[in-house]
Amino acid sequence: MESQRSLLVIGLLFVSFLLWQQWQVDYSPKPVAPPQQIINDQQQADVNSDIPAGQDVPASTIVNPVAAVANDAKTIRISTDTLELLINTKGGDIVSANLNDFSVTQGSDDTFSLLRPDQATLYIAQSGLIGTDGPDSSKDGRPVYQTTADSYVLNGEELVVPLTWQSADGIAVTKSFIFHAGKHNVEVKYDIQNNSENPANIQQYAQLKQAVEGQKSGGMFMPTYRGSAFSTAETRYEKYTFDDIDESNLRKVTQGGWVAMLEHYFVSAWIPPEQEQNTLFTKSSSNGAYATIGYTGQPVVIEPGQQASISSELYLGPKNQDALEHLAKGLDLTVDYGILWWISQPLFALLKFIQSFVGNWGVAIIIITIIVKGAMYPLTKAQYVSMGKMRALQPKMAALKERYGDDRQKMSQGMMELYKKEKVNPMGGCFPLLLQMPIFLALYYVFLESVEFRHAEFFLWINDLSVQDPYYVLPILMGASMFLLQKLNPATVQDPMQQKIMQWMPVMMTVFFLWFPAGLVLYWLVSNLITITQAKIIYAGMEKKGMKIK
Repeated sequence: MESQRSLLVIGLLFVSFLLWQQWQVDYSPKPVAPPQQIINDQQQADVNSDIPAGQDVPASTIVNPVAAVANDAKTIRISTDTLELLINTKGGDIVSANLNDFSVTQGSDDTFSLLRPDQATLYIAQSGLIGTDGPDSSKDGRPVYQTTADSYVLNGEELVVPLTWQSADGIAVTKSFIFHAGKHNVEVKYDIQNNSENPANIQQYAQLKQAVEGQKSGGMFMPTYRGSAFSTAETRYEKYTFDDIDESNLRKVTQGGWVAMLEHYFVSAWIPPEQEQNTLFTKSSSNGAYATIGYTGQPVVIEPGQQASISSELYLGPKNQDALEHLAKGLDLTVDYGILWWISQPLFALLKFIQSFVGNWGVAIIIITIIVKGAMYPLTKAQYVSMGKMRALQPKMAALKERYGDDRQKMSQGMMELYKKEKVNPMGGCFPLLLQMPIFLALYYVFLESVEFRHAEFFLWINDLSVQDPYYVLPILMGASMFLLQKLNPATVQDPMQQKIMQWMPVMMTVFFLWFPAGLVLYWLVSNLITITQAKIIYAGMEKKGMKIK
């Protein structure tokens, strides 16, 4: 197989892989819910079934999580350097979360909204206490907590926001949200005092609820994942799509673990106590309009006159691998590099190390390309030595064609005898190309999944390496470099149709690359330029030894 044909096949396989992924997004079964149906669903009591263990959330908290509801419920505002939150005092749910350190678009003053109370795009973080004596188990509905202020601002290193509630029989609960400067994680702590005459049975729960429709997933060349995921002691990371939730409810009992909702570069995750036994669950609303993933903790019995504390962690922020790795085992895997994670992770670590010195992700990409191509030079040399020998055989190949004409069988036999005689391996140029494709795919997912590339500037018009070049300059230059590289390769293809395909391949690949992240196109362009330079050096050395390859 000729090296040029190998590159074409590899390129087509890669594009086929992307097309298959997009087919899964576009044509796999999805619950259909028109906007009015979504609104109606929020107004129906059967929405309440999303609370675990048979506990119900009153419909009023679902219809409008921000608006004030009965019993003097209200929303309070929390402001830190990283988060802008709204908490509904009915249940103490976080119904809105904006990330102060991430803008919606490049240069925008609007901050990215992770949690949203809007009916059509509902996405909230709920938590509470169930069990026989849990306030969220009350027949009167979820508890309305009391607060001393309507807004809280982090001024130092730590901010504690207490919400208090007391039952008629004397069970007092303080639900505290604890924030730290520079952090996207929030500690949710319950201090429970049992002043009743009977033992109190309490169980913690927390969940993330999201509208299935209303938000876009990635496209063919940006196949990003939007859905839920979880971790257990046995499985460090597993996706559980909205379709999975609609078809079958998850039930996993595990020590530790976590549950999460993923949205491209961002993640929300509930992290229960690591040493406790927790039950992970999912739930779908009756018409599939809403998906919920959550957990219930270990039951706790508090004797009369005694107190207990229960806590969990909530992360609301970017997929920062270092921060996520320290929060919970496997949470960093929400930065999903796919099956080639074992290549992507060290490549990203090296990219990050280089960027820490040069201060520009585009320059870091150029440098890592030089490093990768330098490390692969022995293979590249073997590839182009093989190509050079193939090119040197072109006069003899032409003589064979003239001799055997259209007799393909004799032509093939003659070519094999010629290869054997001249000690040329026609497959010699394929392996380096095959080796480059895993690296290419690994970098593709690095640029696609790593939040560090979001809005990362390079120079001039390239102000976001994670999206396509707005003026398509890099893809065109990449196509031109591929054309020049093709001219260096021996034209061993004899079939006229295949020759035309090879001639048009740079154009085809340019069209494909129009939608690729600019960082990936930059890598491929620089890689081609380095390969052209290496090829010229290798061919020049072969010509000095007397081999005619032009």
